[in-house]
Amino acid sequence: MKTEKVVDHIVHWLKNYAEQAKIKGFVIGVSGGIDSAVTSTLCARTGLPLLCLEMPIHQAENQVTRALKHIAWLGENYDNISVQQVNLTPVFDSLVSSLPEVDQEEDRFMSLANTRARLRMTTLYYFAALEGYLVAGTGNKVEDFGVGFYTKYGDGGVDISPIADLLKTEVYEIAEHLGIIREILVAPPTDGLWGDDRTDEDQIGASYPELEWAMQMDNEGKKAADFEGRKKEVFEIYKRFNNANKHKMLPIPVCEIPEALK
Repeated sequence: MKTEKVVDHIVHWLKNYAEQAKIKGFVIGVSGGIDSAVTSTLCARTGLPLLCLEMPIHQAENQVTRALKHIAWLGENYDNISVQQVNLTPVFDSLVSSLPEVDQEEDRFMSLANTRARLRMTTLYYFAALEGYLVAGTGNKVEDFGVGFYTKYGDGGVDISPIADLLKTEVYEIAEHLGIIREILVAPPTDGLWGDDRTDEDQIGASYPELEWAMQMDNEGKKAADFEGRKKEVFEIYKRFNNANKHKMLPIPVCEIPEALK
């Protein structure tokens, strides 16, 4: 990959899109992960105002620390950065207390994890509307179009997706080029929706390089029967997520009414 040229291309695309839309700048949620670090830096390089939100919800302390260190690094290197910390933990707890109780608390873990992402999306759009900014998405190609590893109307609810055509390994390559702080470069990827240190690989069962390989094999028309051992296992994991999350990647189904019934 021609990393420097890719960076310049994305920065130009971001700035051009904002100017054409007559939008002042960008707002982004900074999580302490590689994707938000890269995306926020690319937005900063446009020279347009960038509002960085840090929105903990029972967050692991190391995630909050990395996010704040990255925002501080941005502020040291770019003069168009502003920051807003919004503690969403009380909001989340209040919502949970208002919902009906369930017999087994584990039964709603996934639902509540997605609720966290949707609270953050709501907060991002509050500030976007307030400031006249675009919400910048942080999803990469494997997450957005491979395994669908994001929350519908949560972190998937954005205005623009600057890195959605980049594989995760390419995001790391760009991060190195941009000088992203080492703590973020070496931190295992996590969606930060559980209040602990579980990683994306813990949840999915495969690493991003493995998923990228499976995505390529699927695009080439390969089947699980074409592989053995770990490769077969990874391919099946990829297909399981890809099939289960198609509803995130395809347009919302619309019930079309036949002309004869109108």
